[in-house]
Amino acid sequence: MNGIDGQSFIYGMSALGAALATLSGIGTGMGQGYAAGQAAMAVARQPESQGDVMKVMILGMAISETVAIYGLIVAMLLLFVKPFTS
Repeated sequence: MNGIDGQSFIYGMSALGAALATLSGIGTGMGQGYAAGQAAMAVARQPESQGDVMKVMILGMAISETVAIYGLIVAMLLLFVKPFTS
């Protein structure tokens, strides 16, 4: 039985790393859904504070979305750049 060569191992680990990097979207989606739900409840309790609640919610969602974008960039780099190979 022959072992795998180094280049095949790197390709396999790059694919595994890309799969793990895309999992960052799960946490982002859950967090944004929770934030939107809490914002809706806050506006339902105090409709006059809608503008302030929406500003803070949109800012928080924009910040949390960067995590998903970073995960996507890392996944694309691992899949298409093929690190450590000649």
